[in-house]
Amino acid sequence: MSSYNRVTLVGNLTRDPELKRVKSGQAVTDLGLALNRAWTNEAGQKQEETTFVDVTVWGKTAENAAKYLQKGRSVLVEGRLQLDTWMDSKSGQNRSKLRVVAESLQFMGGNQHDTQHGTADRGGDAAREAA
Repeated sequence: MSSYNRVTLVGNLTRDPELKRVKSGQAVTDLGLALNRAWTNEAGQKQEETTFVDVTVWGKTAENAAKYLQKGRSVLVEGRLQLDTWMDSKSGQNRSKLRVVAESLQFMGGNQHDTQHGTADRGGDAAREAA
């Protein structure tokens, strides 16, 4: 059976991006994204909910994100879900975390300069494999 793994999100950054490099020299940055949802319940009361998502960005896209984005900025992320699993060294228990690996990133709500540099290229898979 085939499967489809595609995610599209629009949200606000929860922290400034911090650019890092892996052993191969490939650029990587992790973004924190807040997704807000508002609705009215059956009693007519306004409700709000925020979901926090971790996003990993590779290559030139990561470099542009670190250069042009800051906390609070709106971004559109397209990518795929990835489940990371590891053994917690303190407790010895298995841990897991679902994250989005970005394949494209579009900066939103910025000025003309930011918009010109706002659409980043695809290439998350190739960049990840190079790490």
